Formats: sequence, C-alpha cells, structure tokens
Amino acid sequence: MDFGVVLQTNPPASRTVQLSTLAEAHGFSHVWTFDSHLLWEEPYVVHSAILNATKRITVGPFVTNPATRDWTVTASVFATLNEMYGNRTICGIGRGDSAVRVTNGKPVTMRELRESIHVIRELANSRPVEYKGATLQFPWSRGSELDVWVAAYGPMALKLTGEVGDGFILQLADVDIAAWMIKVVRDAAEAAGRDPDSIAFCVAAPMYIGDDWEHMRDQCRWFGGMVGNHVADIVAKYGADGDVPQALTDYIAGRTGYDYNSHGKSDNDHVDFVPDEIVDRFCLLGTAEDHIAKLEQLKALGVTQFAGYLQHDNKEETMRVYGETVIPALSDHITAKS
Repeated sequence: MDFGVVLQTNPPASRTVQLSTLAEAHGFSHVWTFDSHLLWEEPYVVHSAILNATKRITVGPFVTNPATRDWTVTASVFATLNEMYGNRTICGIGRGDSAVRVTNGKPVTMRELRESIHVIRELANSRPVEYKGATLQFPWSRGSELDVWVAAYGPMALKLTGEVGDGFILQLADVDIAAWMIKVVRDAAEAAGRDPDSIAFCVAAPMYIGDDWEHMRDQCRWFGGMVGNHVADIVAKYGADGDVPQALTDYIAGRTGYDYNSHGKSDNDHVDFVPDEIVDRFCLLGTAEDHIAKLEQLKALGVTQFAGYLQHDNKEETMRVYGETVIPALSDHITAKS
C-alpha cells in the first residue's frame, strides 16, 4: 500500500513545501493538494515548488475539475511539470465541487467528465487527441506519463470510473462503504472489458494520531460536512432508498446548509450535524495500532493507497508516527505475504 498526504495550499506556500518535504522524508509516496483557486493559492504553482524541493514524491490535485480549467491547459501543466522534474505528476479529477460552487457554477455532466479525462490523459501522455474538431498534440512533449484518477461517490460516477479511470479516489474511510464502492468500480471495469486489478484504489480521509478522542473528533468533524455535500447530491438524485448504502445517507438528515468559505477547515462551525460515530467511521483516528488495524481492512478490500488529510493541529507528529510505525507495518505485511 502506498501512502499520501493531502494538503491545502494556504499561504505561506513555503509551509506547504515544507510539509511536502517532511512527507517524503517519512516515506510517503504522494503529495496531493486541494484545487480551488479562490479558496486557496493556485496549486500548480505550488506543485512546481514541491517537485523542485523533493526527489521522488509524486504530486497532483485532489481534485481538479473540467469546469474551471481548460482541459488542454491542464494537460499542458502536467506535461510541462513532467518535462521539468521527470514523470512525477498525477491527476485527480472529479465533476467539480468547491471550485465551481463558490462561483455559483455547477458540476460538469458525466459526458463532459469522460471527455475531459480522455483529452487530458492523451495530451499529457505525449499523444495526439481529437478535440473540438481538431487533432491536437504538444509538439514539445516527449515521453510524458500521466495517470488520471477519478473521484466518485454516486453509481453513475463509479461506473464511469471503472470504465475509464486509471484509479478511483474515495474520500472517506468507512470500510463497509468502501467495499460497496470498490465492487461497483470493479464490476464496471470488468463489464467494459478492462482488468479490474489494473485500477488503483485510493481511500482518502483525515488521519490523526493521538489519544484524546474528543479533541481528535472535533479537529476532523469538518470532513463529515465536506462528504455530506456529495451525499446530499446523491440522495437528491437517487433517493435515500436507492442504490446508495444507507450508512452513507442516514447521517445527513440533520444537514441544513454548507458554507464553502469554511470548506476543509478544522474550525468549521456548521458541521454539528455530523455525529461522533460518522467521524470515527469516515476518518482514521487514535493510536498507530488503531490506524494499522483499519488500514489492514482497507488493504484487504483492494485499496492500494491511503491518502491522509492533514487539516488539523497535529500534522508533524502524525506524519512522524506514520513514517516510523504505520507505513513500515503495512510494508512489512506486504513483504511477508509475497
């Protein structure tokens, strides 16, 4: 299992770079950043600084979208970074959340998401692509490599991920829900004639090492509010009694609204509707042993990467314990089985 960290590009950018170098030192393989250009600093500029300050870490947005960024420009960014620093980029993409909602926009359609994935991937892999009636290719790009991982929750998005995604990003760490979603993606891949084992499965959630459960929960409760936005969209489309697991829909009954100006912040003051049980189920909290036990369950489901959000007050210590205890424990487990 690979391990990543998910950071916000808050100023100063040097702090984000510092945390990224620390993540590399502790054995994390990926650094992901939020991508909402109004709420935080421009991620791709910061990505360049991260890549320049590190040697092996892979960097990408978590996640970008096809609505606020031109697809060909997005592809050019990745191909350029790959030329500058080697093939050390990755693209997480979804229909659009905070980046489009703060401008009163709407997420793109499934068709647009599918087309954008194809255009971005082909161009960023130094290949030609048909786009708006023209054949496009970067004449300066040689040997660039880019995987595109799709963030999804609902049945249609999960199906699309299985059909075209290089990887699947699930932004919650509930074992039961992860099992259902991974199966939907795998079944869609198989139905499309793809090898399900060729798809990377990334679970992302806040990770907090500690023993004060009340404090840890309060620091990570924001995540239940963030996930609630996606769940609310799914319930509105499919109904609470549809194909979506009840465990994913029950907790939003008390949800009354959401302010994207507090998106992803540990001091978010309007997520009281998120109960302790959901925080515990959706996040990784507690001692190193608690984290290892849950990660073993996720790995058994086929999860190939865990990406931990660090929007809390214990960033360095959490990364240290992961580097010294959690990551080696999962690596040892993999070695022992092979």
